[in-house]
Formats: sequence, structure tokens, C-alpha cells
Amino acid sequence: MQPEIRPAGVEDAEAGAWCHLQCWLEAYADLVDPAKLAERTADIDTRIERWATAAKEGRPRWVALNPDPEAPVRDRVVGFIAIRPTQDEDAPVPIEVQAIYTRKAWWSTGLGSRLMEVAIGNAPASLWVLDGNERAQAFYRRKGFVADGTVADEPFFDVTELRMVRRGA
Repeated sequence: MQPEIRPAGVEDAEAGAWCHLQCWLEAYADLVDPAKLAERTADIDTRIERWATAAKEGRPRWVALNPDPEAPVRDRVVGFIAIRPTQDEDAPVPIEVQAIYTRKAWWSTGLGSRLMEVAIGNAPASLWVLDGNERAQAFYRRKGFVADGTVADEPFFDVTELRMVRRGA
């Protein structure tokens, strides 16, 4: 059974926040300093508040709901995507994929592709990905994104990020 994908609402704040933090733990375990990762994933209350604020402000975000109706709140959302107008001064395209994650149990199931299709289809977009995150970079390349040579220091996790851009279909 496939997860239902729908726009995120305030009612999804807690489950979305848990998904967000757990995705970071699953995706970044080998890429971010363990102490930094533990510190950045320890504050669920702040993450819930950020999810609720995003929903109240109508920021575009979709959630993939666990098809198991009995799933606990920590497992209720199994993936999400957030988009926004690009934040880059040298914006190569107008849309930025701010975040796209699926829980590890849903990797290689097509859920990430479904989230991308729902949120932006084939539209031109950019995104930032951690340097060394080969799994994510390969996914983005399959979706038509290419590294444009722009790199930045990402202070939240204290790592380097690469910008990838898709000019459109």
C-alpha cells in the first residue's frame, strides 16, 4: 500500500517534525559529526513549532502519510517535501526545493519521486545537498538536476553543500 501524499497542515506539525528529525538521523549518520547530529536532532519542540508556523503561513509543503492507520505519531509521516522561492542571490531558477526526505524504510520505493512530482513536476528548480551524500545526489541526477559548481558552508550541520539545478524539461 502506498502512502497518501497531501498538503501539510498544522495538524501534521508533530508527526512531520518527528519525520524530519528521524530522516536527518538516517540520512546524515555518516556525513555529519555524530555530536553535532545528536545536538541538532534533540529539540523536537522547536521542530514542531517550525512545522506549525510553516503550515500557518501557508508555505508549500506536502507530507506522505504512513499507510498503517495504527502508526504512532513518530511514524505517521514517512516523507515530505517543502518548496519556496529560491533564496540564492544568483538564483539560476525561481523555485528551490528546500527539503525532501523519506524515512529509510521508504528509500528506493518511488516515494521521493512521487513527492517531487506532486510538488514541482518537471519545473525548473534548484536545491542544496550535502557534499558526500551520494545517494541523494544520484536521486537528484535521475530527476534532471546537475551540480552547477556552486558550493556553500552550511552552518547548521557545519558541512559543505553543493547546489544542483534543473533547468526544466
